[in-house]
Amino acid sequence: MNIVIAGGGVIGLATAWRAQLRGAAVTVIDPAPASKASHVSAGMLPPGNEQLYGQKDLLRLYMASRELYPSFVAELEEFAPAGYRRDGVLDAAFDEDALYTLDHQQAFQESQGVRAERLGPEECAKLQPAFAPALGGLLSPDDGAVDPRVLTAALRTAIESLGGTIVRRRVTRIDGHAAVLDDGDTVPFDRLVLAAGCWTHRIEGLADGAVPEIRPVKGQILRLHSNPPLLNLTARALSRGSSLYLVPRLDGELVVGATYEERGYDETVTAEGTRDLLTRVAEVVPGAGDLRFAEMNASLRPGSPDDLPVIGPTTVPDVYMAAGHFRMGVQLTPVTAEAMAAYLDDTEPPAHALPFTPLRFT
Repeated sequence: MNIVIAGGGVIGLATAWRAQLRGAAVTVIDPAPASKASHVSAGMLPPGNEQLYGQKDLLRLYMASRELYPSFVAELEEFAPAGYRRDGVLDAAFDEDALYTLDHQQAFQESQGVRAERLGPEECAKLQPAFAPALGGLLSPDDGAVDPRVLTAALRTAIESLGGTIVRRRVTRIDGHAAVLDDGDTVPFDRLVLAAGCWTHRIEGLADGAVPEIRPVKGQILRLHSNPPLLNLTARALSRGSSLYLVPRLDGELVVGATYEERGYDETVTAEGTRDLLTRVAEVVPGAGDLRFAEMNASLRPGSPDDLPVIGPTTVPDVYMAAGHFRMGVQLTPVTAEAMAAYLDDTEPPAHALPFTPLRFT
């Protein structure tokens, strides 16, 4: 089976690797693999978020991916380090409304069998000394984060080690069972996976309505650096009805995010976005002002028409789709890759993936 994957972000790369493990010959086509949303993402792997409330199907998919992550990473690390940490996530409340949010979050986690430990102000200060005084917290000791830049590098290493090909071009059009590239070359396929994020629906040559529009949602993310690391573990700071996530790396990097902007295909880093994140992080981490400014990035999250992932076969024979993961691409990578590998070799996909096919839009 000759599989072509149009798009080399974390979803496309993971799908390629899992398909290879099932015996497929794989070609990934992307002008700059893992340089868009995957490159900018903080990689937080929390026990849940507000997107899951009231979304039964998405919740099942999310929890299945959470369960898969340790084994997914263990297999991948036979090829290269994956940047995975499972040393806890702290949700810290900085006002009374946030304390109520913690009550809701704790009840939600416990309903899913996810461990959660409620912390008082002193316990929060002991666990995360760099924080401003918090009113309370919720520790999820079995969760953590992954560095998407390390993860995607490991996936590229695995793909190439298994004989796969990564072509640094862009798929512009589909012509029968061939992908037409931006330089005019064609790459034949038995099956094709469209995984180009918010550019997926711009690939031409498919019947109208076969691929739903994947809209771009801009997010700006700040990277600071210190030595030693300022924070001990991944955290979300809750205040004034919003959540600021802070993801430390072992090398001293601190990833802070993120803004949420409906701005089309604008990837501009703005002064307003930078100021907003710097102000918010200084409120909860007073020492952040002394950290070295490393990067400010913007990326385009891929949002489907119903803001849910699009995973599985389209109405076009032998053309599949893996896109539209919105703010949960990294979290849903293992389960998406497993489902897509099953679709591609004609085995039964997991039941929790079935509600997310592109066919729901036709």
